[in-house]
Amino acid sequence: MAEITAKLVKELREITGAGMMECKKALQATEGIVEDAVDHLRKQGLANYGNKAHRATNEGAIAEYISVDDKTGCLIEVNCETDFVATNEVFTSFVKLLAELVVKDNPADIDSLKTLNVPGRDISVEELFGETFSKLGENIQVARFTRVSIEGTGALAAYIHGGAKIGILVQFELNDQANAEKEVFKIYARDVAMQVAAANPIAVRREEFDPAVVEHEKGIYIAQAAESGKPEAIQEKMAEGRLNKFFKEQALVEQAYVKDMDISVDEYTRRVSKELGDEIRIVSFIRYDLGSSAE
Repeated sequence: MAEITAKLVKELREITGAGMMECKKALQATEGIVEDAVDHLRKQGLANYGNKAHRATNEGAIAEYISVDDKTGCLIEVNCETDFVATNEVFTSFVKLLAELVVKDNPADIDSLKTLNVPGRDISVEELFGETFSKLGENIQVARFTRVSIEGTGALAAYIHGGAKIGILVQFELNDQANAEKEVFKIYARDVAMQVAAANPIAVRREEFDPAVVEHEKGIYIAQAAESGKPEAIQEKMAEGRLNKFFKEQALVEQAYVKDMDISVDEYTRRVSKELGDEIRIVSFIRYDLGSSAE
């Protein structure tokens, strides 16, 4: 049996386009004979994967997964070629499994994710990619994932919207962890995640905005006010008023709550805090829009 060297694995990978782990296993199964390993991969439906690997992946799905204690969660975006495959149950189940593995095994990056074992099966995630390709016949790529883990008290909430084209993960802080298990909080947390999906804020609160963004907006409003021809002091107030309007539209806690436009998200948060006898704070949010990572 020939020694299974990295060079041999690379050679097989270049011929077939199959994954590194798949090539190594194929060589082991065929005693290091490249020609036999090619046939071995072809029989598994993996040898043509590379032929489609260059094709554009402009469709796909976003999935979320949150641990049972609501303290570790992730968003993941996986791309494919067509919307038909993006809504296929094989593909969506595959994406959800990847989200679960990110939370449970905490891979450092996409390459590390592919080396993980698939639960209940003696194959790697990379091999599962090959299987999924064989079933669907399209290029499949992980675009990105973000994993969040809370130390101390707090909870996560997620929301997937628009046929898995938008994904939201929100982090909350509470004083009493027991309140995170109460239905009133869970409803509130999901509502806030839905708010982020619907209203697309820039940051949680105005103090967290990039100063460069604020200066840019302020510059525009000052220029607009100058066009009015009014005294400088009034121009300053006009610009200030427009900047405050910008914050009310773009800072999550200041936005009008989409389910009750008479109150802000902050007022809704204070209502639920009072009902729980606790103090809820929205810490941060992550928003994935399908394809935005490629922009």
